[in-house]
Amino acid sequence: MIRELAEFGKRIRSGHDALKDEPISIDLVIKEDGSFYNFHPIDKIFRPAEAVTAKKGRARLLLDKAEEVLNFVSPKEIKNAKNDIEKARKNVLSKHDLFLKKLIEYKQIDILKPVLLFYFENKENGLNQAVNTFELQFLDKEREGNIAFRVNDVRIHEQQVVYDAIIEKFEKEQSELLKGEKKQCSICGKFDFPIVDKPHGYIKNVPDGQEGKNVLVSFNEKAFESYCLKGNDNSSICTNCAKNYVEGLNWLLTHGSPKISEEVKGKSKSTYEYSHRKKFGKDTAMIYWTREDEPMDELKLLDNPDVGEISNLINSVVKGDHKLTRGIKTNLFYSCTLSGAAARIAVRDWIEISLADYRRNIARWFQDIAIQNDGTIKYSRLYFLAQAGHNSKLENDPTNSRIANHLWKTALLKDYIPPLWILASVLKRVRHIEPVEDGKKRNDPISLERAVLIRLIINRNNSKNGTIMKEQLDSANMGTAYMFGRIFAIQVAIQRAALGKNINAGIREVFFSFASTNPAPAFGRIMRQTQRHLTKLKQEDSGAFIVLDRKLQELCSKISPSDFPPIFSLEEQGQFALGYYQQKQKDYEEFKEHQNNKLKSTTEEE
Repeated sequence: MIRELAEFGKRIRSGHDALKDEPISIDLVIKEDGSFYNFHPIDKIFRPAEAVTAKKGRARLLLDKAEEVLNFVSPKEIKNAKNDIEKARKNVLSKHDLFLKKLIEYKQIDILKPVLLFYFENKENGLNQAVNTFELQFLDKEREGNIAFRVNDVRIHEQQVVYDAIIEKFEKEQSELLKGEKKQCSICGKFDFPIVDKPHGYIKNVPDGQEGKNVLVSFNEKAFESYCLKGNDNSSICTNCAKNYVEGLNWLLTHGSPKISEEVKGKSKSTYEYSHRKKFGKDTAMIYWTREDEPMDELKLLDNPDVGEISNLINSVVKGDHKLTRGIKTNLFYSCTLSGAAARIAVRDWIEISLADYRRNIARWFQDIAIQNDGTIKYSRLYFLAQAGHNSKLENDPTNSRIANHLWKTALLKDYIPPLWILASVLKRVRHIEPVEDGKKRNDPISLERAVLIRLIINRNNSKNGTIMKEQLDSANMGTAYMFGRIFAIQVAIQRAALGKNINAGIREVFFSFASTNPAPAFGRIMRQTQRHLTKLKQEDSGAFIVLDRKLQELCSKISPSDFPPIFSLEEQGQFALGYYQQKQKDYEEFKEHQNNKLKSTTEEE
């Protein structure tokens, strides 16, 4: 995994290893004599600067935050110091001293003279004046960007003489480190760069991790060390590969663009849309990329399924000749699931497949989650499916991200079987009937997403053996649990036809959980109620009675008394729920067709 991240980091890098594109939000404009002129806020831009992967105990030349550049104690620093103002001041002063120390190391460069005057000989009109103006001019949120020095419309750190000095110093340090014992890097397999006991670099934007201070590889205790090696010497990762994998991982976790979305009340809201990351839940993120840069439009369909595009994807995969690709080197797709664990990063999953398999697997995913609803085949969003299996009202519920992680793997790996505990979680939500206030409609516990999730899990677990559940009502499926679910749906329809819509607690609310788990004792009681409802319906609406009674008799005739089991297994409970859902959808389609035909005949008569 780290090798592929390092290769990706190398691909996105431009220029020398000593330099890296860094963001700039504010220009600090000074005069030739070092006196302060003004601050010039700019829209965030990226320009090459000294590459510093780990900031702890280090500083970047001429470009950094207000804490380093101005010795400014921000509210954020005070918060990090747990509201201990004196501690915050000491932390900031330490950072500022490192910044000045780095500046003095390059004092021989003539172009830095105004900056040195700003800090030392003309400090009153330089640094002190800048700090006072900075506090008055910028609000808390505006103070967080990087500050760059500018003299006479020239941004100093962007000058070639500065770049040359940074590169020269970097190469000299690398050469000094290589004079000792050369070690082979476990990632690139080369001896070209040193392996040193230094932090590889911090990873930003890790879900549920420390802000900007997460590490993927770290040996910070003696218990993690071995063979007399100290710290990160134990990882055998050279400085070049470490820099590349850190930059690659940071890019994948942060790269994207702002997006304006319309709100319900006409107001627009700005959100950030990641280009190579999916965020499912508060504590989990899935990052993905390809070995060679290639569009991954299929992943967009997981968030916004389009029936036409999905149909084209499935058809293209079906028509593809896989024999022609054998022996040919193909592009690879990578995915990594990450979570924060204090200051460390927990790697939950790693996926590496060919791009051809990636497309085939996503096509199969959509075949697995297809379901008929309102007369048409529909596909659900992956995130909505993840939410269908847990109580979304609970804040910070980790179940959502756990289910999403399993569904992500199911979409990308054709042979992956999601665990049955997800089915148990879905059925728990199905059996739980939410109380409703007066005048409000009670929602059916089996939503489209829950029906999809039930079908997906049952089919993936029975992919080699067992009955495959279809996307629509399957009259050929004689499975006991499935048939009982269909019968239960007819019984619910009979009660509704006999008593009307305004039923406080009907068969569905009272008996669904009982019938789906203990059918033998449950259906005896339900049948007695159904017969009373049929008697009432026969007197009040003979047409509805004939239709519903015929459906019930037809289904019951296919079940013998010996087919009434005392208990359903977990999988059978899922089949029961799916049978109920699909029979209900079929009845609704027939009702709509009947209404349309009735309206059509009335129009023709007129």
